[in-house]
Amino acid sequence: MKKEDQSRSLLGISLTDRPVWKRFMICSSGFFFGYLVNGICEEYVYNRLNFSYGWYFTFVQGFVYLGLIHLQGFNTKQMVNPWKTYVKLSAVLMSSHGLTKGSLAYLNYPAQIMFKSTKVLPVMVMGAFIPGLRRKYPVHEYISAVLLVVGLILFTLADANTSPDFSIIGVVMIVGALVMDSFLGNLQEAIFTMNPETSQTEMLFCSTVVGLPMLLLPMVLTGELFRAWSSCYEHPYVYGVLVFEAMATFVGQVSVLSLIALFGAATTAMVTTARKAVTLLLSYLIFTKPLTEQHGSGLLLMSMAIVLKLVLEN
Repeated sequence: MKKEDQSRSLLGISLTDRPVWKRFMICSSGFFFGYLVNGICEEYVYNRLNFSYGWYFTFVQGFVYLGLIHLQGFNTKQMVNPWKTYVKLSAVLMSSHGLTKGSLAYLNYPAQIMFKSTKVLPVMVMGAFIPGLRRKYPVHEYISAVLLVVGLILFTLADANTSPDFSIIGVVMIVGALVMDSFLGNLQEAIFTMNPETSQTEMLFCSTVVGLPMLLLPMVLTGELFRAWSSCYEHPYVYGVLVFEAMATFVGQVSVLSLIALFGAATTAMVTTARKAVTLLLSYLIFTKPLTEQHGSGLLLMSMAIVLKLVLEN
């Protein structure tokens, strides 16, 4: 884990003078809270309200982020990095979003989950090639990552009626999304490493400002902007759900950036992968779905991965 001397806080909670494990728990808790709420809201909006406009969802979310950052008192005079840094970052982020969303037209959800579950591995490999980073990981980190990935895939595909459906175009798109994801986390870590004065708020603010105009092109080309606007105009209460979800996700986003700044992109990728497992497990417990031996095997492998990483690293 990477330890920073730079003073850093998370939503007013100081992380500087705390033990490493407390920093990790605070950041991870913020991330889990934000994205568990995000998952519930997305389930409600997409399935209950049939509001399937992902680009527009992200667009509204961006404006909520800017409003919350403004309330925190941030302004561009506090920036320590040039805008061109965030243009590159936002281009990678939008490419990842676009390829991920587009792949669902060619892959079913289980197939996409299989590929996205492997994110931690390309993140670790890509870290060796990013200028200003050049990270190398010990063998036990790779073993831990492989155990986590295999465990999550086993758990995801444990249902008898769940099987991946592959398409060459979809595979190419989701692999492209994984490459962009691996660039993204490592680029963020490189920015924090090369300029420790960079705050999580600055990175989120600048990425959002640059990224919002980039969202307009796919929304206009697909016609989603006009369909989503019309749908929300007829059901304005949807905005209430979107704003609530964006506020929770804001906590998750800032927590993720804190994890990257303090512990690195690979550790953060493992935490985000583990979050998928927790979300799946909660859905089985809440909706009382039957757990099979394959579920148990997946959970065992994921537990081994986490224990291996924590024990050998500390």
